[in-house]
Amino acid sequence: MLVFPEVTKAAIGIGGSYGEGALIAGDRTAGYYSITSASAGLQLGAQKAAQIIMFMTPEALDKFRNSSGWEAGANAQVTMIDQGKAANISSVMANNPVIAFVFGQKGLMGDLSIQGSKITKLER
Repeated sequence: MLVFPEVTKAAIGIGGSYGEGALIAGDRTAGYYSITSASAGLQLGAQKAAQIIMFMTPEALDKFRNSSGWEAGANAQVTMIDQGKAANISSVMANNPVIAFVFGQKGLMGDLSIQGSKITKLER
C-alpha cells in the first residue's frame, strides 16, 4: 500500500495539491513517493487529508513500481472510497486492482481526491 499521511490542497481559482508518503510492501518500506496535482475552475479554500492507495493484485503493484510517473486515471482505474460514505468493501476489492481511501479531511474545500494526481518516486 502507498500511504500519504498528509496531502495539502489549496486553491483560489487555480489550485494544486502536494504530499509525500511511503510504499509499504510486505512488512517494510519499499520506497518514498510524492503526489501532486493541479486544477482550475470555481474553487476556493484549503484542505489537508490522509490518503492510502492499495494495490490489490501483484500485477497492479508491479505496473506501479515499474512506471516512471504513475497517474491515477491514466495508468490505472482507481476506485475511491470516502471515509464518510458507506461502501461494500468486499465487492469493491474483488473487482478493482487499485483502491484509494481518503480520510481525516480538515479545512474548507469541497474535494480532495487522487484523480489526475501524478505520483513520482523520490530519491532518498
